[in-house]
Amino acid sequence: MATIKPFKGLRPPKELVEKVASRPYDVLNSEEARAEAEGNEMSLYHIIKPEIDFPVGTDEHNPRVYQKAAENFQMFQDKGWLVQDEKENYYIYAQTMNGKTQYGLVVGAYVPDYMNGVIKKHELTRRDKEEDRMKHVRVNNANIEPVFFAYPDNKTLDALIARYTAQPPVYDFIAPGDGFGHTFWIIDRPEDIEAITREFAKMPALYIADGHHRSAAAALVGAEKAKQNPNHRGDEEYNYFMAVCFPANQLTIIDYNRVVKDLNGLTPAQFLEAVGKNFIVEEKGTEIYKPAALHNFSLYLEGKWYSLTAKPGTYDDNDPIGVLDVTISSNLILDEILGIKDLRSDKRIDFVGGIRGLGELKRRVDSGEMKVALALYPVSMKQLMDIADTGNIMPPKTTWFEPKLRSGLIIHKLE
Repeated sequence: MATIKPFKGLRPPKELVEKVASRPYDVLNSEEARAEAEGNEMSLYHIIKPEIDFPVGTDEHNPRVYQKAAENFQMFQDKGWLVQDEKENYYIYAQTMNGKTQYGLVVGAYVPDYMNGVIKKHELTRRDKEEDRMKHVRVNNANIEPVFFAYPDNKTLDALIARYTAQPPVYDFIAPGDGFGHTFWIIDRPEDIEAITREFAKMPALYIADGHHRSAAAALVGAEKAKQNPNHRGDEEYNYFMAVCFPANQLTIIDYNRVVKDLNGLTPAQFLEAVGKNFIVEEKGTEIYKPAALHNFSLYLEGKWYSLTAKPGTYDDNDPIGVLDVTISSNLILDEILGIKDLRSDKRIDFVGGIRGLGELKRRVDSGEMKVALALYPVSMKQLMDIADTGNIMPPKTTWFEPKLRSGLIIHKLE
């Protein structure tokens, strides 16, 4: 069962939140962060992308860069750009995209729950990326950015959240660039705090939706601190890390698509013929074609869109991994025909989040940069939870969650 706790959030004053808040560290590169933070000394990028305070080209993994993050974090507190709440609270963080709002609870998630599988993963992590985030947590002694969890639907929590969100929020703003709404409330009544802790204690599992590397890093640093403390009791703040938990039924996973640089020596006609072995291929013309259902794919090649429908017998609906369209396309197109064996390391393939639209696939092929594009029908939350529950791992680049959590609305200190 899931263990959570409230915490004393470190937050910007209301009038500064829009200056401090930023996109997550891993959705933009150093140059983009430098441009977004230009002229804004309060931008969280100075803490999560501190290489922007060094000359262009400085390695973001340089020890001086991590040290700069810690110096900037301290400066933000000294200047009152981040202020710690006096008592332990839970918080509500709502995001609005395309008229749809999802309501998340900001909690301290329990490190041992991550270690023993109560917090379930569906993706493999890379050690180098884990180590980068571990250094960032260690040097700041804080979880600067939240991770994104899903929890099983819960009517008691829905009602409690509805009660708070009927009140005026602490923060309410539209983020520049994406136009998504971000709204924030504090849950400070002791009986409500107890009710939330109690409801989570009934849940058999929480699910990492987005932020596998941040989750791993936060949990590993917490476990490391427990080991290093000869007087470790188990209730210290480092035993918890910051997560925003959303009810599974409110979340939308969008498609995560593929573009490939060449046809592995085949002509377009030979390639389509090879695809026809395992798929029903229908030409759809020049208008963008979006996959219509599970096991239906959209292919863009030489200015034309095609519908591909996997033939019966090419997948196993009883296998939680085998049933995924990402598995079908990886095995029967990318591997078998195009010779792409490892999605993580092959330089011939790239991935495009569905938030960019299928027009982005067309653009990259039409430009000559890529030869062929493949669009997939998105994975469902049920599929994700089934995979996590059975202890399976999804293939790389399967899920894309949108909107992303804004960083800088709240921070969790480990002391």
